Amino acid sequence: MEPTDNGSFLPRIGDMAPSFEAITTQGNINFPSDYTGKWVILFSHPADFTPVCTSEFMTFASMQDEFAALNTQLVGLSIDGLYSHIAWLRTIKEKIEFNGMKNIEVTFPLIEDITMNVAKKYGMIQPGESDQSRARRVFIDPRASSEQ
Repeated sequence: MEPTDNGSFLPRIGDMAPSFEAITTQGNINFPSDYTGKWVILFSHPADFTPVCTSEFMTFASMQDEFAALNTQLVGLSIDGLYSHIAWLRTIKEKIEFNGMKNIEVTFPLIEDITMNVAKKYGMIQPGESDQSRARRVFIDPRASSEQ
């Protein structure tokens, strides 16, 4: 992988998933080794408490059991901090109704990435951008299950 103009790397099809350790709403993770034997969908969003991101998280959370039946783990990422994540996920569960969904509990990990280290490893920051407003990508990796 070659770095972009903002220091990010964009993994290409066939590249191994970049590894990292992170704090999440479900505790610390070591990615991808914690997901050995599973497919992984790693996705990012720009900010907590935004309407589109909220609807995406609710939809993913409502489908968690379906993904689990397919041996697939969801892992979210945001540039926001852990306490913001916790408050946002609590708000989703207790106060938000969208498209017939309510009382949705997000139990997949949501990564805190204030330093943007993970976002840069995965090319989530668009070239020419320096902040989280453009942190949006989705990766599906069946090889997260293989030893790195």
